[in-house]
Amino acid sequence: MIFGITTAQLLFILKGAGWTLVLSMMGFIGGFVVGLPAALMLSRGSWWMRKVAGLYVKLIQGIPLPVVMFLCYFGISIAGFNMSSLVAAAMAMTLYSSAYLGEIWRGCIESVPRTQWEAAECLALNSRQRVLHIVLPQAVKISIAPTVGFMVQIIKNSSYAVVIGFFDLTYSAKVVNNSTFEPFVVFPEPLRPIKATTLPLGT
Repeated sequence: MIFGITTAQLLFILKGAGWTLVLSMMGFIGGFVVGLPAALMLSRGSWWMRKVAGLYVKLIQGIPLPVVMFLCYFGISIAGFNMSSLVAAAMAMTLYSSAYLGEIWRGCIESVPRTQWEAAECLALNSRQRVLHIVLPQAVKISIAPTVGFMVQIIKNSSYAVVIGFFDLTYSAKVVNNSTFEPFVVFPEPLRPIKATTLPLGT
């Protein structure tokens, strides 16, 4: 027994944690593959590219992630395609993360000073060379902090995959809690520091 749960139950929870990391990584990689082109379309694309990318971002951001999970899992199944919960959850996380990462990276690209674009034009670089060699290296440095912050959100929001029966940390912990009735062990709440109080003189 470890803190009120058996070793087998602890390993069961750790297995769910591993699948949570797998899903989070798939969501981030998919978000990178789709989000970067969306960011470039929003920042440097033609007017119709900006319209299409903007509509995609607003549509995905306007739909709650559990609903996206349902649409990816049950909607595609209705069309006659059998899909595992992992694939459906990865698709939903890709849509979710790409919409937000695309908007984050758009802001980072547009935050590169206009003088850098003008200097690249003075060097007779074409649009592709300006983006790859001048703008993106500077935008990557700016995007590190918000991207890392959003990766935390990806890991947290991967718990919504439980609505389509995906085996993750939330699901495994719920199963163990239902068998042990030890919620404070399975779902530990971070201890809050007790603030020291100063008593007035004479008490």
